Amino acid sequence: VITDLMDKLTHIFGQGLSKSFYPTPQQAIGVGSAFEGWSPHAQDVYRVLVPLSPPPGHAFHLELDTAGIFPRNFCVRVELLCTCTREQLGEDMLCFLHHPEKELRRKQDPSLLHTLCTGSYLDVEKTVHWFYRFMRAAWLLLPQSQHWCLTLQPSSRSCKFQLSKEKESFTAEVIFGVRQGDSDVFVGSQPTEAGIPSTTWLETYAVAEAKFFKHISRQAPHDRWHCKCLQLLSHFLVGVGFSSYVLKTVVMHLLNTIPLTQWCRRDFWQRLMDILKYLHCSLETKQLNHFIIGNESFPLEISLPSDFRVAEPPNLFQHLASNPDAHTKAMQEYVHLLHQ
Repeated sequence: VITDLMDKLTHIFGQGLSKSFYPTPQQAIGVGSAFEGWSPHAQDVYRVLVPLSPPPGHAFHLELDTAGIFPRNFCVRVELLCTCTREQLGEDMLCFLHHPEKELRRKQDPSLLHTLCTGSYLDVEKTVHWFYRFMRAAWLLLPQSQHWCLTLQPSSRSCKFQLSKEKESFTAEVIFGVRQGDSDVFVGSQPTEAGIPSTTWLETYAVAEAKFFKHISRQAPHDRWHCKCLQLLSHFLVGVGFSSYVLKTVVMHLLNTIPLTQWCRRDFWQRLMDILKYLHCSLETKQLNHFIIGNESFPLEISLPSDFRVAEPPNLFQHLASNPDAHTKAMQEYVHLLHQ
C-alpha cells in the first residue's frame, strides 16, 4: 500500500512540477526493518527514502560538514548552471545566470535558491514543509483517497502520515535523500538530536543495508531464518539500552561469515547463540565495527563511494571505550537481554 502510494505521488509530482524549479522526487526506496523483513512490532513505521534530483539549471554539491565524526554530516550546496544552450535549442527556459533578473521574475518561476534554500544550501525543514503542502493537495487526485483516510503528522525533518481504513492502519515516514555520486549511500533528512541546523543532512546507509538484505534473500535457501533471529531478539530489546541497529549490525556481520546454508530453521537456536556471543565479545572488547564502511567483502553489486571499502571502519561502541560507567551499564543490560 505504501509503495503504491509513493509511486503514484512521485508521478503526480513529476507532472505538477514539470514547469517549476523544485527538486524532482525519484522513486521511493523502502528502508528499515519493515521492508527488510524483521520488524519486531506488528504496527511498525514503514520508512521510505525519496531521492531528490536537482531541477533543470541547477546542480547539487555535497560538502562535508564534520570530517572524522561518525555519522558524518553534510550540506547540500545548490549551484545555478548556464542553460543558454538549451534556450538556443528551442527549450522554453531562461538562463538564471545570464538573463536580467527583472525578465526572470516576469517570465519564469523562481530558482530553487529562492524557494527551498537557506543561503546557497538546500534546507531540510523547507523541503519537508513543501512536500507536506504538495501531498495535501495531491491526495485528492490519488485513487487511494477513495478508500483511505490520510492523517498528516507534524515533523520538521521527515514527512510522517497515517493511512487508515476501517480496522486497518499504516504509519509511514518519508525521508528525503541526495545520492552520493552514483552509489547507494545518501545524505538524508532523517530526524536526529535537537538543535541540528536545518541545512544539515546526515549520511545514511539505509538503502545499501536494505539492498544487502535483498541480496542475502536471493542467495539464501528458501527456509532462511536470519530475519526471524533478528526479529525475535529485537522484540526483547524493550527496556534494554541496546538499539536494534546494534543487533542488526551483529547479524549482518554474521551473515557475511557463516554460510547461508546454516541459517535454516534447524539452525535457529545455534544462530541465536552466535548472535548473543558476538554481541558479548563486542561488548567485552568495546569494539563493534560498522558493517559497510571498511568492509572489503561487502557485495560488489551494491554500489558504494570509492573510498568506503578501504576506509577505517567506525566503532559503534566507541562511547563504551571512553566511558567506564556506560560500559558497566551495557554489560548489565546484556545480562538482562540474555535472561529474557
